[in-house]
Amino acid sequence: MYLAVDIGGTKTLIALFNRRGRVIRRVKFKTSWRKERFLRELTSVLTRFKKFKLKAVVVAIPGVVQKNCSVQFGNRDWGTFSLVEPLQAIFDCPIYFENDANLAALYESYRLHGKTVFLTFSTGIGGGIVESGQILPESDKFEPGHKIYTFDGKSAEWEDLAACSALERIYHVDAATGLRGKKVMSEMAERVFLGLPDIVAKYSPDTIILGGPLGKIFKQYIKFLPKIDGVRYLKPKRPLESVIYGCYLFGKSQG
Repeated sequence: MYLAVDIGGTKTLIALFNRRGRVIRRVKFKTSWRKERFLRELTSVLTRFKKFKLKAVVVAIPGVVQKNCSVQFGNRDWGTFSLVEPLQAIFDCPIYFENDANLAALYESYRLHGKTVFLTFSTGIGGGIVESGQILPESDKFEPGHKIYTFDGKSAEWEDLAACSALERIYHVDAATGLRGKKVMSEMAERVFLGLPDIVAKYSPDTIILGGPLGKIFKQYIKFLPKIDGVRYLKPKRPLESVIYGCYLFGKSQG
């Protein structure tokens, strides 16, 4: 069995996979803003899985990972923060740490030919780059959401113009997945498209997958999204669970 741990900005999701990739148990809890409280809650929940015979634990980190160690959480002001020792005190199997967007990209590009760029539109805009089932080195420095673009006379970072959090603020909806209407979809597609030509020019992908919550309304805005020669757009297989399934694939690939 494989244990996936997805530490998100609002929630932490833990899923137990059998060897065939089926989720047989899952636990979700709110990600506390206090490091000490989060660590207590995480270790308490993980202890429940100690009784299972695990081949690997894979932890998805929303931030920087170096030498298989969580170094910095991008959505928390926790400074340098390692989970290695607390998890090693619970499990005696291999424990792996990887950036969450890389893991999502790994799963969503599974069995696709060529190079794939996965983009997640959520609180911000992140992503990963995969080719032939391998996370590419340039994926670790891939931060497309911070590039500056201009839309409707306003210059801002791409994620401030097109991330789900931005769309919710702009269109006054509780969740971006609730957006409706031809005019809104057309304008939203323009916002989403802003960064795509630069990504294609720099990384030459064969496929771009548009993930995160916007992946759930892919069919509503894709008709308005300008095409780019030689590139296909795809809907994510699991818009809100790409990361945990990427954890499973990563753990399985380690042998």
